[in-house]
Amino acid sequence: MFAELNAILNTSPDHFKQEELILVSDRRADASFLVHHFLSFYLRAGCKVCFLGLAQSFSHYSAVSQRLGVSLTQAKEKGQLLFLEVLKESLDVLLQKTSNTESQALDFLRDPAVGLRGLYDFVRASVSDSGAGGEGDGGGGTVGRWGPPVLLVDDLTVLLSLGVSVGSVLDFSHYCFVTVCSQLKGNMVTLVRCEGEEDEDEDGDEEGSERLLKGLTHQCSLTLHVQGLPTGFCRDIHGQVEVCWRKTQKDKPLNQRKLFQYKVHDKGASFFARGTSSAVL
Repeated sequence: MFAELNAILNTSPDHFKQEELILVSDRRADASFLVHHFLSFYLRAGCKVCFLGLAQSFSHYSAVSQRLGVSLTQAKEKGQLLFLEVLKESLDVLLQKTSNTESQALDFLRDPAVGLRGLYDFVRASVSDSGAGGEGDGGGGTVGRWGPPVLLVDDLTVLLSLGVSVGSVLDFSHYCFVTVCSQLKGNMVTLVRCEGEEDEDEDGDEEGSERLLKGLTHQCSLTLHVQGLPTGFCRDIHGQVEVCWRKTQKDKPLNQRKLFQYKVHDKGASFFARGTSSAVL
């Protein structure tokens, strides 16, 4: 958990907004450090967390979280963290070795045309018993054992590479948002990776990560977009992140944007308002 980022977002494990879809994205950079931040943040907040690990193994997330002062193993043992390790389960699914809850959630690996209903059912079952309280609990004072449920996905674009259509991924995200955020007053955090330049998908390719990013942007209330420095590589600054708070006022969009440069450390990250770091002019 990064204290400087909490200050930028005006949030803390003791007081945070609910019913939020937070969209993390990257281009020519790696935004996974933000996924680790939100994972440790919501575990510290006492939330019931459902993590769909599409990109890395549990041991990878556990090692990083350990450096941030959070034990994922203990969180799993307590029932606070439910982790779906897709890399581990996918081989059994493809070879049809087992038929458990995890394998049923990954039915789309055998046939992408079936869609993500099984994965959604897994998410719904995972978050429905979180014991979340009413709106405004903010991580403290919930009725059940855990606070509001949280769904984290790292990362959604992996589903595209597995043959799932953009439409199916957007439908999955929408249904998860309705269940986790609207009904259970929880939050969602998802990562989308954009490989090329921003204007590369203007040739009508509707199955790319750009369409997924644009579709999710319309649903979210907060976006954090990580990208490389326009000036190129710098040893002391790893990139920049644009934070956008998306609000509506009288049915009209009212967005606030701020741009920060960042540097990732072994046990955290530093953020600088653009132009205040001496490393980059």
